[in-house]
Amino acid sequence: MSLQTWQETLISAQVDGGAVTAAAATSLLPGAAKYTIPANFFEIGKALRLTAAGKISSVVTTPGTARFDVRLGGTVVFDGLAALLDSVAAHTNVGWWLEILLTCRAIGASANLMGHGKWTSEDLLGVPASAPKGVLTAMLPWNSAPAVGSNFDSTTSQQLDLYFTQTVATGSVTLQQFALEALN
Repeated sequence: MSLQTWQETLISAQVDGGAVTAAAATSLLPGAAKYTIPANFFEIGKALRLTAAGKISSVVTTPGTARFDVRLGGTVVFDGLAALLDSVAAHTNVGWWLEILLTCRAIGASANLMGHGKWTSEDLLGVPASAPKGVLTAMLPWNSAPAVGSNFDSTTSQQLDLYFTQTVATGSVTLQQFALEALN
């Protein structure tokens, strides 16, 4: 018996998202990259992979935290929680890479997704202040056990969006690439 895999890119960003500088939850995605998941798309075990990349800047004295979350409609279905930014060195337009895997655990009016993620960047607490500089990977949700996200209604269409929240307005983040894939 052979194992067959199936993967389909549902949407990708073809332009940068706007620079996020406010200390408030803000969508990273340009409008054309927001994908509307059709009603009854999910079945138990259906998996989505979000891959995003961009640039981030922060100051050394009050860098705050970085938080990524995935929303369907207005519901947070995956919360990466607040990862600590580097408080040893300032960063200007350094790269970051985010990958989130979401798997459907329940369908219907109380559907939910289990999520795991990883965020890789030079701008994470723990990166050496002097050369050779490296990068770190934060497992998401940050400093917490993975858990099923909030319930949403899978019987209606839902727009998927990727949000970023920083706790202080002393830096910026910009999404430069994004892909949403259905894995099965």
